[in-house]
Amino acid sequence: MVNYTNRVMIALESCMGQEIAWPDRQGRATIAEHFAALGFPGCVGLVDGTLVKLSLRPRDDGETYFDRKSNYSCHDLTCLRRSGLWRRLDSAQLFDRGQYLLGDSGYVPLERLVCSYKRTGGDMDKVSFNTCIAHAMVENEHYIGILKARWHSLKEIRTQLRNARENAYVIRWIRCCIILHNFLIWRNDEWSDEDHPIELERDADIRPPPEGIRDVNRRGIQRRQEVHALYLEINRRPGSLLSR
Repeated sequence: MVNYTNRVMIALESCMGQEIAWPDRQGRATIAEHFAALGFPGCVGLVDGTLVKLSLRPRDDGETYFDRKSNYSCHDLTCLRRSGLWRRLDSAQLFDRGQYLLGDSGYVPLERLVCSYKRTGGDMDKVSFNTCIAHAMVENEHYIGILKARWHSLKEIRTQLRNARENAYVIRWIRCCIILHNFLIWRNDEWSDEDHPIELERDADIRPPPEGIRDVNRRGIQRRQEVHALYLEINRRPGSLLSR
């Protein structure tokens, strides 16, 4: 069984470049049109995390992964900083001029990552901005819900991380589930929420960002201010929600 499973995983990973790919320039333009209608012109994607529970405490430094819901998890920002995307956030191959990603307050503002305000101070413009980002993030939550409804192993992986090899195996397992998920999406496999209810994740991890990561990226703060100002301009036009 282990051998067959490994062979299937190898076959799936050989298709990764086709099934998990960053959108090309035309694809980003199409995505940007969608988010422009929500008040975020230039947005070409959403950044969010999802909790893949481990049934057992990791052997090394397990207590650092223990969250307030008694699960073992890792902060969204930590995951992003360890990803290949983080190392290429300034790449001209991933973004055209003025393009960026949206994220919630679990992240910090960067030039290519516009996130919610951690503190609004009662400023209704900031509250409205955060609310609009939250509405956009619902799409991510919905797709993640379908992913986990299709592949139940992602709700809890029954293993203990004891070494680098086991850690790599878990990552491969998650990656293969995502490849299969995208394979079905690209081939128009329809998902019915009525026939197969999904669970939307809310407030999965609200721990503060890891020590040493501060909201002090000046270019990121400036970019958020620019996007916020444009958002207000768009939504105060006659007929928009904020103008009513």
